[in-house]
Amino acid sequence: MIERRRKKILTILGILKQAEVPLSGAKITKELAALGQDVSERSVRLYLQEMEATGLVSSYGKRGHTITEHGLNELSSSKIIERVGFLSAKIDQMTYRMNFDLNTTSGTVVINMTLVHPREFAKHIPLVNKVYKDGYAMGDMLTLLRPGETLNHVTVPEGMVGVGTVCSITVNGVLLKHGIPTTSRFGGLLEIANRKPVRFAEIIMYDGTSIDPLEVFIRSGMTNYLGAITQGTGRIGASFREFPAESRDLVEQIAEKMKRIGLGGLLMLGRPGQPVLDIPVSEGRVGAIVIGGLNPVSILEEKGIRAYSRALAGLIDFARLFRYEELDSRIKDFL
Repeated sequence: MIERRRKKILTILGILKQAEVPLSGAKITKELAALGQDVSERSVRLYLQEMEATGLVSSYGKRGHTITEHGLNELSSSKIIERVGFLSAKIDQMTYRMNFDLNTTSGTVVINMTLVHPREFAKHIPLVNKVYKDGYAMGDMLTLLRPGETLNHVTVPEGMVGVGTVCSITVNGVLLKHGIPTTSRFGGLLEIANRKPVRFAEIIMYDGTSIDPLEVFIRSGMTNYLGAITQGTGRIGASFREFPAESRDLVEQIAEKMKRIGLGGLLMLGRPGQPVLDIPVSEGRVGAIVIGGLNPVSILEEKGIRAYSRALAGLIDFARLFRYEELDSRIKDFL
């Protein structure tokens, strides 16, 4: 009963937010009916009285009620709960939409996008290239987007460059095209010692978050790519996947093909039912560690460069990608 009441209150707050002008009880009742919710006008008035008492709405007499700042905050907080699992759903959606053909090396792949000032980016290209060279990136390829170009509702602003790096979800898409389903379990910070993966220091489950785990770690200053590329000891972004045990040999073959064409592969592939870096894997499945797609540009944050990164930003044609060694010459067109 309490949960039903809360949902009604949140629905009314949502209606008031959309209206942006005072609404009467009668008008709110009609809006609720349009949403398929049968609530009497008397009940709506009682809800409004309760919401006014708790500061969620303000009354304007006969003109009706409007949502308050407190009401907006309450509505926003409730949406976070609703969005738990949103990332998992987005991963599945992007995996399905991707149409890259490994045999013809044509079609679309999933990329992340980072918006940064081109001159700042150009100054730090040696560090970005080192992340690629040391094998801490998804393959060897990336792309640059010009001001005005749009990728899935994100437009590159004037005076900026969009750096598109291959997203690790591309692995899921390629495997799906070969009939292999992938379970994306979590994203995390992978500890590197003597240039080898040691353990996951932090993890965030994909089905329990509304934003990409690596974005969280980057913004929180928890990564250490500088240490990884200069001393061989640090923390980089990575994720954990599972596949059917019977597909292991085919997964390994596909990963090798992806590596040869520059799309990267798997950092580690376990044995059926066996743990990978102490991460347990259920019977009948095989675990794998995949490098984080945002790793090359994440090092900019460690250098104090303001950069806006979005994982799973959208799909782009494979033909738009180029090898990281070309960055120095390519960035000149943006300066």
